[in-house]
Amino acid sequence: MAELPHELLRRGERWHASYATSAVASRGRINAEPDDRLRSPFQRDRDRIVHSNAFRRLKQKTQVFIRHEGDHFRTRLTHSLEVSQIARSIARPLGLDEDLAEALALAHDLGHPPFGHAGERALDEAMSAYEGFDHNAQTLRVVTELERRYALFDGLNLTWETHEGLVKHNGPLLDSAGRSIGAHAGGALPFAIRAFQERQDLELELHAGLEAQAAAIADDIAYDCHDLEDGLRAGLISLADLEDQPIAGPILGTIHTEYPGLEQARAMHELVRRTITLMITDVLGEAQRRIDAGNVRTPEDVRRAGVALIGFSSELARDELALKRFLTERVYRNDTVMRPVALAEALIADLFETFFSDPGKMPDEWGEQIDTADTFRVARRVADYIAGMTDRYAVSEHQRLFDDTPDLG
Repeated sequence: MAELPHELLRRGERWHASYATSAVASRGRINAEPDDRLRSPFQRDRDRIVHSNAFRRLKQKTQVFIRHEGDHFRTRLTHSLEVSQIARSIARPLGLDEDLAEALALAHDLGHPPFGHAGERALDEAMSAYEGFDHNAQTLRVVTELERRYALFDGLNLTWETHEGLVKHNGPLLDSAGRSIGAHAGGALPFAIRAFQERQDLELELHAGLEAQAAAIADDIAYDCHDLEDGLRAGLISLADLEDQPIAGPILGTIHTEYPGLEQARAMHELVRRTITLMITDVLGEAQRRIDAGNVRTPEDVRRAGVALIGFSSELARDELALKRFLTERVYRNDTVMRPVALAEALIADLFETFFSDPGKMPDEWGEQIDTADTFRVARRVADYIAGMTDRYAVSEHQRLFDDTPDLG
């Protein structure tokens, strides 16, 4: 007789730590569905994310370089895949649910608009009178409303644990008194999160599970290391520039000692690979130290710990911050990167103003059946449409509507 789904799940969780998020004990989905005999709930979440339209569009969304030349620079898609690999590398040694960590890593950027952070800034400014725009909240909106793939419901109908991780991977959003904290301190939570909280309580005052925390630190590691590599590849920085940096410098010294005269391309890859390994190793040691110090035994202990349990050691956190500052000064603010930013922001502003003034200029499925007197709803619909665009599609829409479209190359 074939094993029942819950028996398969328990066998799959045999090697999980007691504090790992359990698929067997999942709080389920808003719309109840039959169990899958082949996959855990978190595997199903991951698969739904991978097969979504929003995930495919990440291949043509900017990471750092807008309309770059060359095939080897990161896009949102390749970044998400790299975050996923790092998240699994953290989850497995700690005995966490790798499938949940992977699902969260793959989905964490689904709400990003075109043109990277430039696009997000422009859309947030355009939406300033309508509660602004936040890519994390937009990710929740994508997976709970905007994907239309199933006959019985909107969104992907993911598990509570995946929704929780997408919303809280950077920490709680509310304090014990219900006030906004973190990125939203002093203001209201984003509209999408408030609206969804009425449908499903994500316990916004508590930390997320360890799998979400693993995905969050994996995002930082991927950003640091791969933006470093892209900066080197683009010629914005050189290996010599890194010799006095606290993380890269010692690693480069070791590489030069072991491989005198190594060609720059190989040295670059060695540097990035060893930096990723160094960071993952540090995170694993620090996470285990925090878990042991807090006597953490259950997923509930994780949520009520009061602090993130997965992160860098104090020493590496200091050095990683120095690396971020270096990348900000030398890569993110380099003229080569910044030159098209203003053009991209203006392009997004043009699109928003046009579609907000005349929603009928959007495709039928976006512009029809909308009450133009409800300006908040119109603005949100326009933001949803623009946020889902790829870089290339945003340019083509601008060309359709305007005689003069900026060259972002």
